[in-house]
Amino acid sequence: MSLKEILEKMAGDEAACQLWDGTRNWNAGELLGALPNTRLTTRAHLQPGLYIAEINEAGYLGRVMYTLKSGAVSTT
Repeated sequence: MSLKEILEKMAGDEAACQLWDGTRNWNAGELLGALPNTRLTTRAHLQPGLYIAEINEAGYLGRVMYTLKSGAVSTT
């Protein structure tokens, strides 16, 4: 599954969730608009409630790209 597919699924979900990239909080819709297409095509794994991690070339989980934080996302 690609990062784009994961974010699209999350953006369509009614339950708001924040994604933390180590520097700031995002919502899935913001990331879809902000990330370049090359990043969105990255193979990734969603561990529900915990994180989104890259899948490396060998098929194993790589670095954690985003940790998930529950709760509403502030749009201001």
